[in-house]
Amino acid sequence: MFAQHEFRAVFVAGALSWVGDYVAKAAVTLLVYQKTESVGLSAVAFAVSFLPWLLGGPVLAALAERYPYRRVMVACDLIRMALMLLIAIPQLPYQAVLVLIFASTLANPPSQAAKSALMPQMLAGDRLVLGLSLNGSVGQAAQIIGYVLGTAVASIDPKVALLFNAATFGVSALLVRLGVRNRPAVANPAHRTHLLRETRQGFAIVFGTPVLRAIAVLVFSAMLFSILPEGLAVGWANEEGSGAMSASTAQAVIMVASPVGFILGGLLVSRLFGPARRLKLMRPLAVLAPLVLVPALLNPPPLAVALLAAVCGFAVAGMLPMANGLFVQALPNGFRARAFGVMATGVQVIQGFAVLVTGLIADHFDNIPFVVGLWSAAGVVLMAVAALRWPSQQTLDEAIAAASAANAEPPANPSGTATGPPEPRAGDGHRRHAVT
Repeated sequence: MFAQHEFRAVFVAGALSWVGDYVAKAAVTLLVYQKTESVGLSAVAFAVSFLPWLLGGPVLAALAERYPYRRVMVACDLIRMALMLLIAIPQLPYQAVLVLIFASTLANPPSQAAKSALMPQMLAGDRLVLGLSLNGSVGQAAQIIGYVLGTAVASIDPKVALLFNAATFGVSALLVRLGVRNRPAVANPAHRTHLLRETRQGFAIVFGTPVLRAIAVLVFSAMLFSILPEGLAVGWANEEGSGAMSASTAQAVIMVASPVGFILGGLLVSRLFGPARRLKLMRPLAVLAPLVLVPALLNPPPLAVALLAAVCGFAVAGMLPMANGLFVQALPNGFRARAFGVMATGVQVIQGFAVLVTGLIADHFDNIPFVVGLWSAAGVVLMAVAALRWPSQQTLDEAIAAASAANAEPPANPSGTATGPPEPRAGDGHRRHAVT
């Protein structure tokens, strides 16, 4: 994998920017708290980074297809670097900090969409699945390292952490600019329509194509349950009966367990099993993810909760890269960034919804273990249905073959020049027709 110089550049650049992002989250949260002494406003500072995905993720991702992917990634890194430098200005009002943080995170959807769309252009076949697995694992590792490093540095001076994040974006931009070959934009000016229409086409290709829809349902269902231990860790750690472990230690153990399990699952499953076996393991792992959290009904101690969370993360990481690999192989080139925007936004919204709903229910009944266990039991039923309705191998092969054929022969306009991707048709997202 790392012998491929383009993947190596994108991988290192992504790891740096991810670590810097999590360092900055910890730093900005502390910075706003120091300025306001308000827990609520510090929470707003943390949550504001998710708003771009919720408010316009698919639209911003669709924007990435209008320009060369390398240029989008470099521009987004430079924009975020400049805004982080502004946030580090001394005596900046906290209102300005929140606005600048929001502005910097607006660059996340197009940058990540461009990276996702670039991956299939750099890697082919099973290498794509392995590359996605490595990216997912390093993202989880960056979360752990970034939070620990960010908390440590921010306790000394939050601005140092912000300057560190700005530096990571600068290095990331340089690595992508020098290490990635320039490719033309997928959607050239002759093909562009209204940005909202192009965004709607992204939803149509994902939910109107049977194979892509099945993958989306499987991924979204997994997110409904795997986030619960991490999202409810604070309340869970403060439940009565935590034993000799302090609440802060219990919270840290529970929150770190899921990323650790995710890292191990992504690396081990991709290394120990070949493509055919990983495909067969997808559905059992999907059912295992919520099933392993059902014992929460017994109100286990924090260490046992952490173990359950780690196994859940392992199961999700084991099935996710294969699902992602199938998704990009069955997707026409011209819709990669838009489809990524749809999927990423769905993941963000579903995770927030799951934590919010279960948190409110647990607050009402004052029993987090019971709510998580019952929610997960319902998840087993949902995952079982999704697994039973999974497309046959023949359907998957036909979808991938159709997408490959369409990608190899882009449609032409009446003048004979390529016009880019056509509009998707519900139920037939793999075939493309001419756009005039």
